[in-house]
Amino acid sequence: MGEEKAELRWGIEQRLEFIEFRLFWEGHVNRSDLMDQFGVSVNQASTDLNRYIGFAPDNMVYDKRARTYVRGSDFKPQFLEPDASRYLSQLRSVADGILDREDSWIADLPPYASAPTPVRGVNPATLRSVVGAIRRPEAIEVKYQSLSSPEPRWRWIAPHAIAFDGFRWHTRAFCLSDAIYKDFLLSRILDIRGARESETSPADDRDWHSEVTLEVGPHPDLSETQAKVIALDYGMRSGKAKIKVRRALLYYALKRLGLDTAPDARAPRDQQIVLINRDEVIGRMQESRGQEATA
Repeated sequence: MGEEKAELRWGIEQRLEFIEFRLFWEGHVNRSDLMDQFGVSVNQASTDLNRYIGFAPDNMVYDKRARTYVRGSDFKPQFLEPDASRYLSQLRSVADGILDREDSWIADLPPYASAPTPVRGVNPATLRSVVGAIRRPEAIEVKYQSLSSPEPRWRWIAPHAIAFDGFRWHTRAFCLSDAIYKDFLLSRILDIRGARESETSPADDRDWHSEVTLEVGPHPDLSETQAKVIALDYGMRSGKAKIKVRRALLYYALKRLGLDTAPDARAPRDQQIVLINRDEVIGRMQESRGQEATA
């Protein structure tokens, strides 16, 4: 069966994944689901369902009363690994207007809400110029407002990557003015007026290409039961979880996880996790060549 699956065309395989997604998350799937999602004919939808049964005969059975295929009691995924993150990402993308409702594979969206996050004003033309400079590669002259100076100033930067710190979008670039790799907030690039061939190599950005492993565990002052819950929250094994992060993004990762202060700075119920290898991580951060302040 492995060889047969490997020979499937991409479109067919995607529809089989869709069938499996619906069976796992919704418990049922029918021809109209395939027709609505992919714009295929009745015959093609029937063929896809029969093809899926051929690969996984125990995964779905036809419910004559409901007139739909339902998940079998011996269901075992064949085409995709059920992923809670993928489901939740689709839910958030639809709710936030990033993904059109008809493009989502979720049939019935559950009620959803999230804590509000301020909209970051990234200019589409600015993003296009930065991405273009990364691809070519080029250096671009940008008018940038840093909080370290009262007025914006023009500077040449050579972008080589896009980064997200959990709240804001940056470009990682070599600053020709300061001769160092830095993070530049896309929303603070006010204008772009020139481009030229870049003479820098992204490979030289050591902070971007090196990783730091954060070892986190439950706060030691939590009760045993509380610690077990926190371990489940973070997918910990043997009392700790390992999180890899680029050294260039280490500052933001520590801040977002609340690990940028000493464990005793906040109450255990507020500071639920601690950095087990704190000395090692802080040492790695001090080795960094530095970043421009973006707060």
